[in-house]
Amino acid sequence: MIRYIYGNDLHKFPQLARSMFKDRAAQFKIRHNWEVTVDADGYERDEYDAENPLYLIWQNPDGSHGGSLRLMPTVGRTMVNDHFTHLTDGVRIESPLIWECTRFCLAPGAHPGVAAALMLAGGQIMEEFGVEHFVGVFFGSMVRVFDRIGSKPDVIGTEGKGRAAISIGLWDFTPEAQARVAKTAGVTPELNKRWFEMSFGTVVDFEEQVAA
Repeated sequence: MIRYIYGNDLHKFPQLARSMFKDRAAQFKIRHNWEVTVDADGYERDEYDAENPLYLIWQNPDGSHGGSLRLMPTVGRTMVNDHFTHLTDGVRIESPLIWECTRFCLAPGAHPGVAAALMLAGGQIMEEFGVEHFVGVFFGSMVRVFDRIGSKPDVIGTEGKGRAAISIGLWDFTPEAQARVAKTAGVTPELNKRWFEMSFGTVVDFEEQVAA
């Protein structure tokens, strides 16, 4: 299932938070060799985790992290504006209708539908919060993943070529895209909306939810 959790509330889900930050370290530091900071507990966190972002997290039946991403409005601090304006010819992307998506992470052994389920959850945020686009930085190696999921960005700036290319893209979420992503995820839009309502409305025990 998907949990929608603000950073200030992560402490309410200790196992989920611990496993997310450890999986981020495994993906970004160990597998991709990014220049990220891993603390003594084995957690990968950066300064943007202190900005109370909204996390979309796939929670496995045992309560552990299966995959996640991080969302922040572009009217505040963002990675694209702090570090990647060379890809936008110096133009800052700042709008209440555009949110930044970062730290897209999949746990080792995550089932194929998790990535698409996270995208579907992102679409739910757009619908519920009136967001028109997500902006994010991605490597060329992710293009195949976006193709498989069924949600490709409009590229607005690129540096490099092939799998090593780094780009900034904008995503929208049309009804057609929602149908494609939901099919890939194996999660109906109705179930995803229930998960959203559980996080922002009536609290329901995890065991009472339909396992996807």
